[in-house]
Amino acid sequence: MERRMTEPKKHPNFGALLNRRPQASAVLEGSGAYPNLVGRVRFWQTVYGALVVAEMMGLPDAGEPCSAPIFGLHIHEGEQCDDTGKGTFSGAGGHYNPEGCPHPYHAGDLPPIFSSGGYAFSMFLTDRFTVNEVVGRTVILHRSPDDFTTQPAGNAGARIACGRILR
Repeated sequence: MERRMTEPKKHPNFGALLNRRPQASAVLEGSGAYPNLVGRVRFWQTVYGALVVAEMMGLPDAGEPCSAPIFGLHIHEGEQCDDTGKGTFSGAGGHYNPEGCPHPYHAGDLPPIFSSGGYAFSMFLTDRFTVNEVVGRTVILHRSPDDFTTQPAGNAGARIACGRILR
């Protein structure tokens, strides 16, 4: 059997990439119940997928000892953060899921956000979508962590912040 050698992908220089302007970003604002909550999610395209950097401030406390303030983070299919009469940030629609996959395999299912004294920072790489595919969609922060099991959306609780992904 003949094996074909393929040229490996070039290792992205993430440090240099982070010093460049992101190709897209979303500014998140808290719901009426969380007016001090603000955040930003930035996106860069690499040869390995989208590099995503999320930063949140004003996150609520867990409220109980021995419970961690962990929040669900998802890209949603909708293009609005308004209330369409169906609940907070209902204009964001459901999870971005162009392939019709079960949860947690939606393209918009992202790692959870861990708060440290009301502040959170997360950086990850994903090949579930390209930056171009999510521009115009929304990012939602949920009050509870995604359980990565419950259908259709992970039982992540109330939508507490939303932002539209723009260039």
